[in-house]
Amino acid sequence: MSKFLSTDPYKGTRDFYPEDMAIERYIFDTWAKTAESFGYERYDASILEPSELYKSKGAENEEMVNEQTYTFIDRGDREVTLRPEMTPTVARMVAAKRRELSFPVRWYSIPNLFRYERPQRGRLREHWQLNCDMFGVDDVSADIEMIQLAYTLLTDFGATPDMFSIHVNSRVLMNTWYTKTLALTPENARAMTRLVDRRNKVSAEDFKTLLGEIVSDPDTVITGLDAESPTALGESSLDALITGLEALGIINVRFDASIARGFDYYTGVVFEIFDTSPENNRSMIGGGRYDNLTELFTEEHVSGIGFGMGDVIMRDFLETHSLLPADVRVTAPTLTIIPMDADKNLNALTIADTFRKNGVRVATDISDRKLGKKIGAASEAGVSYILVVGADEIASGKFTLKNLSDSTEHTGTITDLLNIIS
Repeated sequence: MSKFLSTDPYKGTRDFYPEDMAIERYIFDTWAKTAESFGYERYDASILEPSELYKSKGAENEEMVNEQTYTFIDRGDREVTLRPEMTPTVARMVAAKRRELSFPVRWYSIPNLFRYERPQRGRLREHWQLNCDMFGVDDVSADIEMIQLAYTLLTDFGATPDMFSIHVNSRVLMNTWYTKTLALTPENARAMTRLVDRRNKVSAEDFKTLLGEIVSDPDTVITGLDAESPTALGESSLDALITGLEALGIINVRFDASIARGFDYYTGVVFEIFDTSPENNRSMIGGGRYDNLTELFTEEHVSGIGFGMGDVIMRDFLETHSLLPADVRVTAPTLTIIPMDADKNLNALTIADTFRKNGVRVATDISDRKLGKKIGAASEAGVSYILVVGADEIASGKFTLKNLSDSTEHTGTITDLLNIIS
């Protein structure tokens, strides 16, 4: 047994070294900019919630709390859970302030979420997720805007419509088909919803076998799930949604009866957005309408619709389609000030402070390496300029600023050099 602790992070989580954090910040900043361009305001909450918040949403959610979440008893003998999703939290917050808020409410957050499950491509035990939600609008225009926002989030990263496909369905449509056409009991209808949500996660043979445990004719169900139009299932409630999106220039949309979104709280339109690349052909964004969730907290009905998008699969999408900017990993300062020897370190710190107060990102190399190695390290890190501080420079008050990209040099006072960098 080694006397040293492991340097590996906890299973299913990540360490973010500076180059990784630069990508993470790029993703978060783009998410925030796009959401705010639609008028969404940022909120947040604690990562800890009472476990009953998730259990109260239905039996399948209680199973999630018991088997897939980090749930424990705190020192006050209360059962708490590290939040596995954000939708129940935002519903709680809206219900708490419902009489003070001006609807419609448009909120977004980028929370840290936790689920105890098997780590795999695109899915870890801990991740960050963009959540966008709108409360207080029942009209289909809210559904259209929500999908438009999700579409714009991807195109703002440089994606083109051929890189992803938007799949839409309706819980109202499916529940009507289950209960009226297939004559399922409410319990079997819920079981069908959960099974359909898993369709892409099991083989076609296993899916048909599991269908046989719910219905006597699995082939009829499979034919319905493969229908290309909602009218094939008896109604056209999604036509206004698809037509509205097409009017906005969003044409990579299709009806998909296999989109279920497993949680019981979804009540209307549901949707998922898939990467079309064979290398990464997975769902990236999922959401839908949940008009009853605030009723866990109040008798007053507040309709809601929203979606979530994780940072892990977002990065996979960007890397798959070569959409990450070439300089996104550059985290180096603009200027590195290099003292010739240790007794000039304080001078270097003083000069660096002057540059910082004028908006320049500055680091000082106060290590004991030789001058050549300090310059080499700055160049390898992607620093734009270096400034060497020696006895002659301090005595004259004039310094030389070197541009590492083209090796040009400028000599002058600190004020002169500030103007050059600016």
